[in-house]
Amino acid sequence: MTFSYAYEWLGPSMFAGLAAFLCLGYPVAFTLGGVSILFALVGLGLGVFDGIFLTALPQRIFGIMANYTLLAVPYFIFMGAVLEKSGIAERLLETVGLLFGRLRGGLALAVVLVGALLAATTGVVAATVVAMGLISLPVMLRYGYNKELATGVIAASGTLGQIIPPSVVLVVLGDQLGVSVGDLFIGSVIPGLMMAGAFALHVLVVAWWRPDLAPALPVELREAAAQGMGKRLLGAVVPPVILIGLVLGSIFFGIATPTEAGAVGCVGALGLMAAGRGWRWQALESICDVTLKTTSMVMAILLGSTAFSLVFRGLHGDQFIFDALANLPGGEAGFLAVAMGVVFLLGLFIDFFEIAFIVVPLFVPVARQLGLDMVWFGVILGANLQTSFLSPPFGFALFYLRSVAPPEVTTGHIYRGIVPFILLQLLVLVLLILFPGLVSFLPTLRLI
Repeated sequence: MTFSYAYEWLGPSMFAGLAAFLCLGYPVAFTLGGVSILFALVGLGLGVFDGIFLTALPQRIFGIMANYTLLAVPYFIFMGAVLEKSGIAERLLETVGLLFGRLRGGLALAVVLVGALLAATTGVVAATVVAMGLISLPVMLRYGYNKELATGVIAASGTLGQIIPPSVVLVVLGDQLGVSVGDLFIGSVIPGLMMAGAFALHVLVVAWWRPDLAPALPVELREAAAQGMGKRLLGAVVPPVILIGLVLGSIFFGIATPTEAGAVGCVGALGLMAAGRGWRWQALESICDVTLKTTSMVMAILLGSTAFSLVFRGLHGDQFIFDALANLPGGEAGFLAVAMGVVFLLGLFIDFFEIAFIVVPLFVPVARQLGLDMVWFGVILGANLQTSFLSPPFGFALFYLRSVAPPEVTTGHIYRGIVPFILLQLLVLVLLILFPGLVSFLPTLRLI
């Protein structure tokens, strides 16, 4: 079958059809499959689509089922759900808040630290933002924190799960980019710490410059909290830190793959749940239910995107996109500018799973031809997605926080509060692009 270039518009038009059906409210997975069938029929009718592409779909589906890397997704989702439902995350946030409460801005600083710790144990943005919004936001407002600062630091710290390993985002990106998830995890450690450090520095500067925006806890509360603090730290902070060490340490030192480390993390989280007397069969049922629903959603989207990509290739859409991206003015810089801009804008409207499964594969051939370090490319994509999760008006983290915020906190407070943190994230992203060694340094050590 000879392809007529008079119909080369069909491939790119699939994205227009996808956007149209999504705007009508159809589920993403079914929209992907439906658009694929529709354009395949149109292509067959016009004689420009070879049905042989559809015969490859069963093999692709079996390949997904046998993908060992993607097995890490349910493991890390399960581990995060255990820590949330068992109360471990709540105790961690309360203890660290009391520990830093003696400082001006101490509660906000505690939110950043706990956000980083939860990111390193859950890797799920929604769970982290909702947990910290429910637990810490009322406390911060009760003790006189500025609404913009309180909401901004909670939303920003909650998105650290996008970049700090073990991140579900990085697992999916590793699969789509064809690189080691372990290398992505290790490469994102320094960028993740830079993000958290930038947030903490901002809080300290604001607390120093405007003490009224971030006051310390009252003296009587600090004195009461000081009693038995050592025991509380031992019970609330040390176990999650040990769990992080087990998961990331086993990956860094080559003892386990990310999938195996995820299984270790699940067992460890269940152990912490039992040791903390948070074990309840009803909670375990809820944890399994959350894991099943989230994993099923991811797999359904992946199956739909597989059908979409096959039809897209059959209509030569991949070649159209490759030629357009490869011939951008500016070479590598032009490609990065377009890729980062597209991912950022899409991150305002759709979930990172759809971006990873639909858009990222279009960038991979061009990135490889340009000789980009794919681990570095994956990490900056993750950092970019983190930024888009925060950006008004459609950033997902903002909606998560708004859903649990008290009535006196308005959407305007959240939008205004997040602006300085978006600027900080963009600054870190620019530094990662200008200095690739910030990403490649630790993976290089791992190979030595």
